Amino acid sequence: MPNSSSLTQFLLLAFADRRELQLLHFWLFLAISLAALLANGLILSAVAWDHHLHTPMGFFLLNLSLTDLGCICTTVPKAMHNSLWDIRTISYHGCAAQAFLLVFFIGTEFSLLTIMCYDCYVAICKPLHYGTLLGSRACAHMAAAAWATEFLIALLHTANTFSLPLCQGNALGQFFCELPHILKLSCSHSGYLREIGLIGVSVCLVFGCFVFIVFSYVQIFRAVLRIPSQQGRHKAFSTCLPHLAVLSLFVSTTAFSNLKPPSISSPSTDLVVSVLYMVVPPALNPFIYSLRNQELKDAIRKMM
Repeated sequence: MPNSSSLTQFLLLAFADRRELQLLHFWLFLAISLAALLANGLILSAVAWDHHLHTPMGFFLLNLSLTDLGCICTTVPKAMHNSLWDIRTISYHGCAAQAFLLVFFIGTEFSLLTIMCYDCYVAICKPLHYGTLLGSRACAHMAAAAWATEFLIALLHTANTFSLPLCQGNALGQFFCELPHILKLSCSHSGYLREIGLIGVSVCLVFGCFVFIVFSYVQIFRAVLRIPSQQGRHKAFSTCLPHLAVLSLFVSTTAFSNLKPPSISSPSTDLVVSVLYMVVPPALNPFIYSLRNQELKDAIRKMM
């Protein structure tokens, strides 16, 4: 078996053996990626140019669109290229770059969703202190901390995984490079335990964010139920509903892909699940936010 020093490429999971189905996957991914690029590009342009959207939520929405674009551009172009030309390979360094960017963008997206939850909490539970707690400098610091922290985490995970000797071949059971599938090719117990330790730290951070989100939404719902008027309650729910929908989509698809029971695991099932959590959310997130945000819809309508 080749080790990591002699590996020059990995074999990705093919979508189908038949040429017709490969071309179908190419056109499907092309349509989804174009929709995601257009929708997220419109949000980026609208937030950048419309002063009505120069708010904390608009700023974090701009950052969220950047992570969605990053996720789409990291995985889909290579999958489309492989389907179009009927190949399965990806270079060793290309695989390392893809794995790093995936951890970076997915981690940053979850961090931003956590920060946006705090924005909803302050807007509904502490509206009089909103300008103080979420000033422009505070928002910039929180966003920068999210990007920098996830960059460091992604760098540590990727550097450790790709420093391990790989002696189980070079075939990945995925259509993109994902660190858990690369770890399966390793034959180093010490390096594997080191990666488990890094994963443990990451899980603790994710769990802390999750507890914060749950606590925040408990306080939000309690505050909303105390609002006397139905119109006021509806407006408050509309403030946090898009964030809750995007967060639920992100958490449910990611959790199912990583925690699904082995009894239902198969190459075809894993492929469908991977598409659901890597390709679909970045394309749907802009539409979810646009449906409930009237100012965003008005800004996009002016641009169109």
